[in-house]
Amino acid sequence: MAFFHKDPLKHREPMTDTASLLLITVIIFVLMYVIAVICFVDKGYAKPQMFFNLLNENAALIIISCGLSIVMITGGIDISVGGMTALISVACVVHLNDMRGSNFGTSLLLALGIGLAFGAIQGFLVAYLNIQPFIVTLAGMFFARGQAAIIDTQTRTVDNATFLRFAETRIRLPVGSLNNNGVFVAAYTEIGVVIALAIVAALFAVLRWTKFGRSLYAVGGNKQSALMLGLNVRRTKFLAHLLCSVLAGIGGFVFLMHVRSGAVTHAGGYEMDAIASSIIGGTLLSGGVGNIFGTFVGVLTKGTIGNIVRAMGLVGAWWPGITLAALLCFFIILQSVITSRKKK
Repeated sequence: MAFFHKDPLKHREPMTDTASLLLITVIIFVLMYVIAVICFVDKGYAKPQMFFNLLNENAALIIISCGLSIVMITGGIDISVGGMTALISVACVVHLNDMRGSNFGTSLLLALGIGLAFGAIQGFLVAYLNIQPFIVTLAGMFFARGQAAIIDTQTRTVDNATFLRFAETRIRLPVGSLNNNGVFVAAYTEIGVVIALAIVAALFAVLRWTKFGRSLYAVGGNKQSALMLGLNVRRTKFLAHLLCSVLAGIGGFVFLMHVRSGAVTHAGGYEMDAIASSIIGGTLLSGGVGNIFGTFVGVLTKGTIGNIVRAMGLVGAWWPGITLAALLCFFIILQSVITSRKKK
């Protein structure tokens, strides 16, 4: 068995299609943002804080989308992440407001516990019982929303002092702009942005330089080939779903830090936003191709679309969706073309 090394994927790299898809995503985002700065300079788009607001508003979605990209790289899907976010927001608010001794740390552990529970159950059903991930996570989505409604049907605001102290913390940056009085105002980010950027960097390193990361690409690219390489396909799929749900737990907690309230209706459509961001970022629905940095840029692209539509005065709720749908169609067609060329 000399053919197999300690790491059978030692010389295996993720598909090169990722680079071209990532490059197109970055170019589109940069062009969109530059156009927004030029056209809406009077609305403050040229100020650094506008970009950091984009990060502040989408920090939770960045984390959740990264988790979904992990699952999509293996050829799976997880549509329970939005429901988990709502459940975490409601459960943590009730915990913080109604339970003695609760604080930032205990609420974070609760969020992680919910994510671990969902990930372990859904991952087991998908990986070891071979149930379709769409069906499993659809049930998970309904269960999470239903459980959130059982806990509390009303929108509740966090009033825990220790949690609010962390949530309201602002990290001042060395960049900024002058206000109307000529006084320099430093730009700021929230703690959630730091968490999101750290997760993006960590996952990028995992996918690029670890055996587990290469295993994800191998399983998504060709399951039979992965088996022949000696990979444990079931365990890889299980860990992918587990990691996705844990990241949904962290993302749900970051979401709570940003909105500081819990409601059953929170994070509505977040699963679709995460899938769209992953696709825009270059992750193939068929699996085997994806890039965490691309997903990060995909989230920013989606957020920029919403900002541009609002700046244009198109207040109808359908316009951001129409624009995003057109961009999605473009990337799906592009992915199809790349896949077809690869097969030829």
